[in-house]
Amino acid sequence: MNGHFDLYVGIDYSGAETPESRLGGLQVYAARPGGRPEPVRPRPQGRWSRREVAQWLLATTHGGPRLLVGIDHGFSFPEEYFRRYRLDSWPAFLADFCRYWPTDQPGCAVEHVRRGTWWSSTPRPPGERTGATTALRLCERWTSSTKSVFRFDFQGSVAKSTHAGIPWLRYLREEGGDRIFFWPFDGWRPPEAKSVLAEVYPSIFRHRYPRDGRTPDEHDAYAVARWLEETDRNGMLDRYLDPPLTSPERRTAALEGWILGIA
Repeated sequence: MNGHFDLYVGIDYSGAETPESRLGGLQVYAARPGGRPEPVRPRPQGRWSRREVAQWLLATTHGGPRLLVGIDHGFSFPEEYFRRYRLDSWPAFLADFCRYWPTDQPGCAVEHVRRGTWWSSTPRPPGERTGATTALRLCERWTSSTKSVFRFDFQGSVAKSTHAGIPWLRYLREEGGDRIFFWPFDGWRPPEAKSVLAEVYPSIFRHRYPRDGRTPDEHDAYAVARWLEETDRNGMLDRYLDPPLTSPERRTAALEGWILGIA
């Protein structure tokens, strides 16, 4: 893929509270080509909700700059989950997941679904959608410190943010149409005209850059945006968009996803 993006966006996600809650842990930074990332905050509130972040991404990709967006939550689940629930594609996974974890619905928190209280006034689908806390995706087995998307309730867990964020990927996929490319589910080589959304893992990047007074959440979003911009500007992005996977591994990643920055 040749050419640069117009805007590089790092999002440090949060699965706390509800989709409407304004969260200090939900941070967005963006960088123009050749520039340093700057915070992006909604006015006048100054704090994002998950719904607002999704709406901002949708609006920004509509007739505007071409974005490269890194979001730090899991975009999918291990292949064994697909087999267990007879899901044959990522779009099928998204639709099925949102039935069981409707965490984009007004007032719905991850903990409401986990505890079963959400279903007290809403029809509950049959069965459940869970996974073992030891289950890892292939991309997670390629790293030394990532954790299972099913492992809740510990420091550094991505499970809650993943279960809160996946429905918003479906929203962006449905509402964004052809202008948003979900890497690598839509392929490994993004076309020139589309914005790209990818999963990232800020721990890979955060220690490369000084904190300069930023909070940990702010710095993670900053580090992602800065790494994306620098990697593209230095001509190294293609390497990370096309990791050295075998054909079977690529088929697995087409279901499980991949973490941009692992190659």
